[in-house]
Amino acid sequence: TLDVVRANTFVAEVFGVDPREVDVPVVGGHAGVTILPLLSQVKPRSSFTAEETEYLTNRIQNGGTEVVEAKAGTGSATLSMAYAAAKFAGACLRGLKGEAGVVECAFVDSQVTELPFFATKVRLGRAGAEEVYQLGPLNEYERIGLEKAKRELAGSIQKGVEFIRK
Repeated sequence: TLDVVRANTFVAEVFGVDPREVDVPVVGGHAGVTILPLLSQVKPRSSFTAEETEYLTNRIQNGGTEVVEAKAGTGSATLSMAYAAAKFAGACLRGLKGEAGVVECAFVDSQVTELPFFATKVRLGRAGAEEVYQLGPLNEYERIGLEKAKRELAGSIQKGVEFIRK
């Protein structure tokens, strides 16, 4: 959810609108190239130039680093992390209450790719994560980004699995 909050904010800046009016799916993981914003699927429907796509993707992938550097290494994006956590917790609670159509991006056990875990849109409900959505149509830039993300993410997942087995 934190990467979605950043993506929505940065895309809203380009459009000159409120970030709450924007929805950018962000898939993959939560570090560098594993963060893949699907700008071709942004709502409201829009198109971006190659330069805008490159700029926004890099900004979204490096949003956390940008904050740490701005704070000269003395802190991180605590306010945006808290906002994202509250947003995700609220979505979980709405789903558990039975509200229909509660969808957030989350890193979950998944068959979306060949990786055992992957962040994608998830429908939340009374049973928790009730449906894991497929990626949908990707443009060429996103397909290339997906392959990079999966290569990087595979190593991170392996490290996590090994750690948990200890």
